[in-house]
Amino acid sequence: MKDEPNLIVRYTEVERANHWITAIAFVLLALSGLSMFHPAMFWLAAVLGGGQWVRILHPFVGVVMFASFLVLVMRFWHHNYLDSSDVQWLKQYRDVLANREEKLPAPGRYNAGQKLIFFTLVVCLVLLFASGIVIWRRYFSFYFPIEVIRLASVVHALVAFVLIIAIIVHAYAGFWVKGSLGAMTRGTVTWGWARKHHPRWFRESIK
Repeated sequence: MKDEPNLIVRYTEVERANHWITAIAFVLLALSGLSMFHPAMFWLAAVLGGGQWVRILHPFVGVVMFASFLVLVMRFWHHNYLDSSDVQWLKQYRDVLANREEKLPAPGRYNAGQKLIFFTLVVCLVLLFASGIVIWRRYFSFYFPIEVIRLASVVHALVAFVLIIAIIVHAYAGFWVKGSLGAMTRGTVTWGWARKHHPRWFRESIK
């Protein structure tokens, strides 16, 4: 799967577009959600056109993000199965933090940390979508008793917090590992990057 002699295609144009649609939707949801969460953060609503627009657009953007992320899940699910080497990778977290990659089990397309983030996002998005439907006043909330709506509101807020933390970790890793961001902008990585960070995937890609 080679693009140029020293480059390997990591993400296609469609996959990158899918990723950035999800990312942009997340930013809009985080800003609008935080603006509604506490009066001290209501000023964020001004970025999106004011409180009324925030309340209208937030759930619709949520549906867009869920649908876009669902496509990503279907595309990359089979690359994120945890195996015995992933368990060992996690046990060697000190080597991970110290950037001693030569001591770690050779990862495939994704390492164990990336896989954990993936499944964290899957769980969070499912819970956010389900709880969001329950508290969507204009269309669905009248179908549910107030106790369920209150519970869904708490779940929505807590899971949103977990999702924001997970995305921050995901974004930080993209900047921390030099060359990772380019994979999602240009779509390709160098042979050296692939051999260093994902040796098993590299060997499979150049066959």
